[in-house]
Amino acid sequence: MAAKIKKGDLVQVITGAKADRGGDRGKQGKVLEVIEGQRVIVEGVNFVKKHTRVGQSQRGTKTGGIETVEAPIHISNVALVDPSTKKPTRVGFRVEEQVKDGVKKTVRVRYAKQSGKDI
Repeated sequence: MAAKIKKGDLVQVITGAKADRGGDRGKQGKVLEVIEGQRVIVEGVNFVKKHTRVGQSQRGTKTGGIETVEAPIHISNVALVDPSTKKPTRVGFRVEEQVKDGVKKTVRVRYAKQSGKDI
């Protein structure tokens, strides 16, 4: 089965608390990484604080402290954004034939289904 959400896609968070209550629902961002097909890291969404131990690098500079990084979110909690309407939409697959060097090949192509209203 082809993946519905891939690295570089624009997605919107569809579950969780609204932004006015400190959550991420409704935020849109680009997918930075897909982890084992189940979780995605979205740019600007689901920030957590990561505490790193103080150490020294090769040049003698001190490292460590508190960093703010994006944490993974489950793939079912995001929806692909339709490029034409900028609203979340469902993903469909279309079977097309490509001809390359005289050889026909059947491929599955992703496309955004029509988004009539918000999901």
